[in-house]
Amino acid sequence: MPCDDYRAIELLSRTPYGRVSASRRALPFTTVTRHLLLDGQLILRLHRGYDYHQALDGSVVAYEADNINTGESDTWSVQFTGTARVFHPTPAERALFGRTPRLADGAPFDPVFLRIEPEFVTMHYLTDTPVFPYAQTV
Repeated sequence: MPCDDYRAIELLSRTPYGRVSASRRALPFTTVTRHLLLDGQLILRLHRGYDYHQALDGSVVAYEADNINTGESDTWSVQFTGTARVFHPTPAERALFGRTPRLADGAPFDPVFLRIEPEFVTMHYLTDTPVFPYAQTV
């Protein structure tokens, strides 16, 4: 594994959530998901009720996480690209995710898991980024 891949994995371990993107019937979509790195593979936990796991299973996806909005002066972004597969973690692996959210859009959160074996890892790092207030409507 190239050195940059190890750095990307180290950065990804600093944040618990990111976004997975793919297409569904040729239309792109993105959703927030919890992630873990286990044995070089990215494991995602998302809400079954969204039904995204069916579109993601067997598809090439991009998973991105970053430290934007942390207030740090250096900003990084990591993207993993690979094929997603529905995954059934062991009870010990499930426990690593921590507490499951109680609700997702008002419905009980029903977890489903995906595994991505990264084929491409991309990392971007911005140094001394200015801090701006949140977007305001004018």
